[in-house]
Amino acid sequence: MAKLSDLYGRIAELAPVELKLGFDNVGLLVGSWEDEVDRVLCALDITEEVIEEGKRLGADLLVSHHPLFFELKNVTDSDTTGSRVLHLARAGMSAICMHTNLDIAPGGVNDVLAGVLGISDAAPFGAERCGRVGWVEEQSLPDFMGRVKAALNAGGLRYVDAGRPVHRVAVLGGAGGNDMTDALEAGADTYVTADVKHHQFIDARELGLNLIDAGHFSTENVVVPVLAELIASSFPEVEVSVSRAHVQPERFF
Repeated sequence: MAKLSDLYGRIAELAPVELKLGFDNVGLLVGSWEDEVDRVLCALDITEEVIEEGKRLGADLLVSHHPLFFELKNVTDSDTTGSRVLHLARAGMSAICMHTNLDIAPGGVNDVLAGVLGISDAAPFGAERCGRVGWVEEQSLPDFMGRVKAALNAGGLRYVDAGRPVHRVAVLGGAGGNDMTDALEAGADTYVTADVKHHQFIDARELGLNLIDAGHFSTENVVVPVLAELIASSFPEVEVSVSRAHVQPERFF
């Protein structure tokens, strides 16, 4: 077994809490620093399915990217957030959540996303320096989208074809539509992100930017195996699993 505080310290080395954005809520959100940890389950979100999976596995700790809650005023079963917190506590499981600090950190979400998409020389871009921009071998947009869909195991892609080949690519895992102009200023001809709004697709076409919405889950879930490997390699006495229950929630008809 390992002490929860030691596990937390190792994860915080990858994603220092001080890097988080102002709105965020990260760190140890449920549990006690003195808890002993024997089994860990890693997932993008702490859903009811993930909690049940953790119970089946005998997990002591859940580690997620998305926070279990942001501004919690009470814990009751009258809403889904309170129900999850109660479920965790009753099951004797703790929760560590690392969000925007893990997005920004070297080796975090966006570096991993750039890596799985084959982007070389990836460097930070944007006002918050969250995203990454770099190079791929020049190719057509359909060819690149095939790589994106396969690499991210995405159910589908929404996109705008600006009529340009793909060569300099920007990525930002999760909701990154508002950072589109930053991607352009970084020299990108193609931008991969998620949660893009209607008017942002129109803007991208008029600005001459290939825009790919690969889904929030798919663009961020790539970091979960990295978290699991970090814990497993640092604490070989701890059994670590990646969630099988948590998958891309939206489906494509």
